[in-house]
Amino acid sequence: MVTLHIGNKNYSSWSLRPWVLMKVLGIAFDEQLHPFPDGRSSYPEFSRFSPSGLVPVLADGDTVVWESLSIVEYLAERHPGVWPADPAARAWARSAAAEMHGGFSALRNICGMNCGIRVRLPEISPPLQANLDRLEALWAEGLDRFGGPYLAGPAFTAVDAFFCPVAFRVQTYGLPLGDRAAAYVQRLLALPAMQDWYDAGLRETFRE
Repeated sequence: MVTLHIGNKNYSSWSLRPWVLMKVLGIAFDEQLHPFPDGRSSYPEFSRFSPSGLVPVLADGDTVVWESLSIVEYLAERHPGVWPADPAARAWARSAAAEMHGGFSALRNICGMNCGIRVRLPEISPPLQANLDRLEALWAEGLDRFGGPYLAGPAFTAVDAFFCPVAFRVQTYGLPLGDRAAAYVQRLLALPAMQDWYDAGLRETFRE
């Protein structure tokens, strides 16, 4: 069985992506949670199992895979359902996931993932609003093209997993979204795997 090394569930948006995907798809794995060092770089401790000193990391025997996008592709080579079966939906889903992986910097920097609190922002800055506008347009495109209720069709796939941390951010910061995008966020938050992650994050004793 593979082992997934993750960080604190209250904070680690990158860890959530492969974790929730594997849970929803029923891919068995052992979980190893590593609390982030208080006020220090994670590299010295995490480099024992992570080439980058960061999480998440998937260990499959002697094979070590790091970075959430690489982990997802590794899983897709071994398990059905990670990406949509339809080629057009699969191409779109990969592009949208890669955009989330490398973009939306204002959303990341202003609204760090923190499951256990609620924050009222003093304002929605223009860069953050631009990120929210792009989210709405991207989600609407996927739902329109592939029929929903998930971004690339009827089934939850990796592209939805990449936006699961966004759902927690929307909940924490009360980010303004239109009705359709807000309904998609609620769909993600209602997943049993997401509820399990959230509950575990609240139970963690470590706090920054």
